[in-house]
Amino acid sequence: QVQLVESGGGLVQAGGSLRLSCAASGFTFSNYQMGWFRQAPGKEREFVAAISRIGPNILYTNSLYANSVKGRFTISRDNAKNTLTLQMNSLKPEDTAVYFCAARSSILALTTTTYDYWGQGTQVTVSS
Repeated sequence: QVQLVESGGGLVQAGGSLRLSCAASGFTFSNYQMGWFRQAPGKEREFVAAISRIGPNILYTNSLYANSVKGRFTISRDNAKNTLTLQMNSLKPEDTAVYFCAARSSILALTTTTYDYWGQGTQVTVSS
């Protein structure tokens, strides 16, 4: 069955960096669009970043970022290792949240936030 397992969360000081990973299994990872979301206490889950798949007519991946993380976070994928990564730099206290990776088989605009599968999340805490 489809499984998404996040790792790499932790406690970091403001201005620091963390690298989140999402290990995917149970599906053909390279065929899926992938995304990162986060949910802070008392708030709704929000979009962080998304990355497209590479296909027969799609030679390069595209990525999309929320305005709040643009220029600080980088999403990437390693199809050979079935791994999605989120490199987070210049972290701010407002980045504190549980971070989730998500997958979908449909080829949709990256601005679409509907996904088929979700991981359990990893906690990121940024102290001031």
